[in-house]
Amino acid sequence: MTASQSEAVETRGLTKIYKDFWGRDKVRALDDLSFTIRRGEVFGLLGPNGSGKSTTIKLLLGLIFPTAGSASVLGYPAGNTRINERIGFLPEESYLYRFLNGEETLRFYGQLFKIPRRELNKRVPALLDTVGLDAKARKRKLREYSKGMARRIGLAQALINDPELILLDEPTTGLDPIGTKEMKDLIKSLRDQGKTVLLCSHLLADVQDVCDRITILFRGRMQTIGEVSSLLQVRNVTQIQTSTMTAAQLTQTQAFLASQGITDATVTHPTSTLEDLFLRIVQENTAGGKSSVGSE
Repeated sequence: MTASQSEAVETRGLTKIYKDFWGRDKVRALDDLSFTIRRGEVFGLLGPNGSGKSTTIKLLLGLIFPTAGSASVLGYPAGNTRINERIGFLPEESYLYRFLNGEETLRFYGQLFKIPRRELNKRVPALLDTVGLDAKARKRKLREYSKGMARRIGLAQALINDPELILLDEPTTGLDPIGTKEMKDLIKSLRDQGKTVLLCSHLLADVQDVCDRITILFRGRMQTIGEVSSLLQVRNVTQIQTSTMTAAQLTQTQAFLASQGITDATVTHPTSTLEDLFLRIVQENTAGGKSSVGSE
């Protein structure tokens, strides 16, 4: 597999500047963003309001065009119509036909993808089961759905075409704790199936639970990127609460523990939380008491 085949998404110097009526720069929503998302991983896109998350998703979907830089999705330039049927998208607010019920909604979108009826007859009930909409709920009109139910049917709609890349914007919004756990388990199962997931969320604990790697944006610029476990690891602190320890001291400590009959001791680096990392980056980049909220 070549480098391009192993990457589901790649951006290079991606920049988006919104201009005013006179053509003057008004908002730099995204500034020189470069990252890759590997196939088969769950990648988290984090940042406060106005950091450029929504702009990034719109650029990847081809809904808007970059001012500079480039983006490729599944081996094609972002916005290429040949990849539309290979992408699933759950927006923060799902705008579905309220007069249809859950089952009709999935059949409608399945027909747009020209999925054969025989396949739809199997896929629709399977997806409704997957997202937790029972026999009664799937027959109700969408106008009667709660926000949590709307998120569930929205996710099912995003998966109706069996996509390779799924973009999820705040997927757990409106879900109760049980629904949130089910959503996270579903995201993990999508990864296990070899699918690639781009997850945007303000619920940092959810991202920490399911993402392999993350990047944090702030005012349009990428501040950090890496594996969650690595980014959250506090490398200069050990579990025995010492800020520094040499190899010799560590050996002596382990020997002392062994002499006391403690043979199953392990030495690891503790981790902070994703919330701590997120807030530290925002605070470090908010100078002079300025608000962290910008225009997205």
